[in-house]
Amino acid sequence: MIELPVVDGKQARKRTKPDWLRVKLPVGQSYANVRKIVDENKLHTICESGNCPNMGECWGAGTATFMILGNVCTRSCTFCAVATGRPPEYDTEEPKRVADAIKTMGVKHAVITSVNRDELKDRGAEIWYQTVVETKKASPETTIEILIPDVKGKWEALYRMIDGGQEVVSHNMETVEGLYRRVRPQAKYARSLEQIKLTKEYGQRTKSGIMLGLGETVDEVHKAMDDLVENGLDILTLGQYLQPTKMHIEVAEFIHPDQFEKYKEEGLKRGLKYVESGPLVRSSYHAERHVNVPI
Repeated sequence: MIELPVVDGKQARKRTKPDWLRVKLPVGQSYANVRKIVDENKLHTICESGNCPNMGECWGAGTATFMILGNVCTRSCTFCAVATGRPPEYDTEEPKRVADAIKTMGVKHAVITSVNRDELKDRGAEIWYQTVVETKKASPETTIEILIPDVKGKWEALYRMIDGGQEVVSHNMETVEGLYRRVRPQAKYARSLEQIKLTKEYGQRTKSGIMLGLGETVDEVHKAMDDLVENGLDILTLGQYLQPTKMHIEVAEFIHPDQFEKYKEEGLKRGLKYVESGPLVRSSYHAERHVNVPI
């Protein structure tokens, strides 16, 4: 007999994915062109590593979210499909390759993210900085969002990461405070809030994302919104958590689209400047719209 996992003291039952979460497989010439450029330049994308449900839509439009500093993460978050382990040495030529690929693709708005590199003294900050600088040099008209990891309180690394000239700096909270130990065991809720606060104080446009359906309550989501506003957040994305493999934390609930709309209204009411909220929303979904949010 197979024992079902326990969620908040109760056994979870197998949940069928509702119709609003079904997406088409990626097809088309634009998708094929992006696939070719990514492969030829030996690049990693979070679209693939994170099993993003919007890959077909975004790649079909000729856009992609690039993942720098390799595709092996030093963290072991229970929601994430990215491989965990000891990463190999990073490639100092990667910033130039990413910049060249973005130019070749003609991307108007690029999103750049990375795995956690906790073993590096600077957390990979120099590669981050150089990637933005090289991209701006190669494609001056391209706007950039950087989706940065938790630097574990190494604030000099944070300041180097966010000094390259991007338009948006994002750092995902991922979940509500009460679920941090289960979902992000090597992270701290208060530390991530502080990172957002310091980013805002540095004069940046700030953004974060939260997954829903992990067992959080409505009140917990509202509290997270209040905490984020208090720490200077401008833009929030809310999307449905989808279990990438059987080894990852199970979905506790599929949130109805109507509830996502209520969260959007509540977030704006509580002081957020922009809220992207829906079952298939991911942190880089419609990211090009976020560069015009006032700082």
